Amino acid sequence: MVSGSGPTLRLSARDRLELQQRVRAGARHVDAAAAVGGSAKSVQRLLRSTGGIKPRRTVQSLLRLSLAEREEILCGLRDGDSCRAIASRLGRAASTVSRDVAANGTRERYRAWRADDRAERRRRRRRIGKLTSCVLLRHVVECGLQQRWSPQQIVARLVPDYPDAMEMRVSHETIYQALYVQARGALRATLTRHLRTGRVQRRPHGRIPGTGQLVDMVLLADRPTEVDDRVVPGHWEGDLVLGRRGQSAIATLVERQSRFVMLVRLPHGRLANDVANALTTVIRTLPLALRRSLTWDRGKEMGEHRRFTIDTGVQVYFCDPRSPWQRGTNENSNGLIRQYLPQGTDLTNYSQRQLNNIADELNGRPRQTLEWRTPSEAFTALVR
Repeated sequence: MVSGSGPTLRLSARDRLELQQRVRAGARHVDAAAAVGGSAKSVQRLLRSTGGIKPRRTVQSLLRLSLAEREEILCGLRDGDSCRAIASRLGRAASTVSRDVAANGTRERYRAWRADDRAERRRRRRRIGKLTSCVLLRHVVECGLQQRWSPQQIVARLVPDYPDAMEMRVSHETIYQALYVQARGALRATLTRHLRTGRVQRRPHGRIPGTGQLVDMVLLADRPTEVDDRVVPGHWEGDLVLGRRGQSAIATLVERQSRFVMLVRLPHGRLANDVANALTTVIRTLPLALRRSLTWDRGKEMGEHRRFTIDTGVQVYFCDPRSPWQRGTNENSNGLIRQYLPQGTDLTNYSQRQLNNIADELNGRPRQTLEWRTPSEAFTALVR
């Protein structure tokens, strides 16, 4: 499992393989990490280091003898049985047994564990890839990438351009692996910027359909008309404000009628569980009459919206894709917040008390939409 503790936490080879298998099967990073006692950050670091490529697994062919079969061969040899008789019991060809015995000593010197160990080492021997051994092929692939051709386009052109050169054949998957996993390939990692996506990590193709999308969403079209009219209080809009390089964040909540702003610190990160827990704590401090709905975009940080609704009684409505104007009150407030928390700010340095002070200043500004009252005055009237 996991060795070490604290900042020096390390995953074993078995844990790393299990993490990659779970992510490729569609598991969320936090769930895959929990299965091996790690963190979501450990999953992200692992995928970044391997380029997101499925790890090579040494899977023994059924045509090869297993350790159990070699143990049976050893027992038969000690009993004086012929290779043909042993092979008949195993359902193998007699030549398969006799070759294995000959390759690993005489009948008296044959040992099952030694024979299996030698076969495993031969199977794992390092092979030189095509892009390493063939200089011309590597040059053609690099030129294609620099012209912003996709690996599929490069592979397709190799056949008509080099019809008689079989060494000029390669699969697009080999090109991807050479780009994303530097220990395996011969292509420069900087060439990934010429790919259409520009990503530095391969997206798994074996995900479960719908994985990564929010489930059981209640869309904005189903939101009551009273929310649009701003007549009934207690309807909120929310979003995240990200810090430097997206490594920190705070949640912002704005009440639609009064424009009252609340800033919520996220000390444990912006995964769905962390956001749901932080918002639940804040919403529960409000009177029941001011806990009606919350409008959010389709960010994965709201993946625990069902639990949030059960815990708070606040129904979450989701905007249409790429439609930030549908929560315009919150977008406008986030713009005002950026006066205090500019782009590139490390938000982990701010305590909840400091965030409350920023919110107090925002809520103390007179608003034309409120007939020059402040959001604090409007919200206090609602509470009363």
